[in-house]
Amino acid sequence: MNFLAHLYLSENNTSLMIGNFIADHIRGNNYQKFSKEIQQGIFLHRAIDTFTDKHPIVRQSKRRLHPRYRHYDGVIIDIFYDYFLAKNWAQYSEIPLDIYTQSIYKMFNEIAENLPLKSQNFIKYMIEYDILYNYQFKNGIERVLNGMNKRTQGKSQMNLAIEDLNILHKELEEDFTTFFKDLKEYTHQKIKKMN
Repeated sequence: MNFLAHLYLSENNTSLMIGNFIADHIRGNNYQKFSKEIQQGIFLHRAIDTFTDKHPIVRQSKRRLHPRYRHYDGVIIDIFYDYFLAKNWAQYSEIPLDIYTQSIYKMFNEIAENLPLKSQNFIKYMIEYDILYNYQFKNGIERVLNGMNKRTQGKSQMNLAIEDLNILHKELEEDFTTFFKDLKEYTHQKIKKMN
């Protein structure tokens, strides 16, 4: 899952959101300098990633893309799934997406200096381009895919994946809807055990 899903799955718990957001920028046991609550967010992120990678529906989504993108298929599916979450946001949250994302930006802007440098840089980028809100639009997804392709010096060809999103839209949306129901339940149970 990508940034929007990780934040949403933190169930509006600020510390879990912070940990869940910075987890990709924390290697090994470097999490120990953070509070227990933020550490729980890091562990939650890792649990979400493991659950996602092993889920048969996610594997099915990846297979739809694998011949063209090989080992980048998972990264693309993460981005596509955030698109489907943002596009269908009203089904998952009573808080409108624009209000939700602005509150996220405000929170991260206020605490950015206490976070890893990579997280700080991404926060600036995320706010400048309103990434989380723009996940709901195909041109927002296309911008993200183009950026990812540049990061791989064009090897990934992720810039072409917007074509696949258009062609496979119905199948991928069905994959997401079924999988996300399972993931929400899994995450909810994990958070309950933390308390």
